[in-house]
Amino acid sequence: MDQETRKKLVDQYKDGYRVVAEALAGATDEELDARPAPGKWSAREIAHHLADSEMTSAIRLRLLVATNNPHIVGYDQDEFARRLYYDRPIEASVEAFKSARRTTAEILDRMTRAEWSHEGTHTEVGRYTIDRWLEIYGPHAHDHANQIRIARAAARKK
Repeated sequence: MDQETRKKLVDQYKDGYRVVAEALAGATDEELDARPAPGKWSAREIAHHLADSEMTSAIRLRLLVATNNPHIVGYDQDEFARRLYYDRPIEASVEAFKSARRTTAEILDRMTRAEWSHEGTHTEVGRYTIDRWLEIYGPHAHDHANQIRIARAAARKK
């Protein structure tokens, strides 16, 4: 990945909390719990997913930077949603998402060229580089912020 693309993705990553916070601002319980379509996540579930995903991704980056050829374990996000009480209030999850993203951004800003070349092995996809990690998590929050807006709009249409 070239430096310009990497910088854009890091900047997008850093902006992720802002777009999610804006998408959730002023949400009522009805808006948080509305599903835009059968089988789609509610805004509440997305907020919890973002926290779980961000905490997982934060550990993945740390393993990639600080461990030689780490083993990165995949997880079933739908099983997390079913088993980790995604019906609970969102405030703690939003804070966890914010903090994990902030501390990870601080690491990204300090990484050396050599560290950017580190890689590991992911249980689901095989070879897993830091650039691949960034391609996934740079836009991740933005994509979910759009889903939150759609879910909230579904509640307002009812």
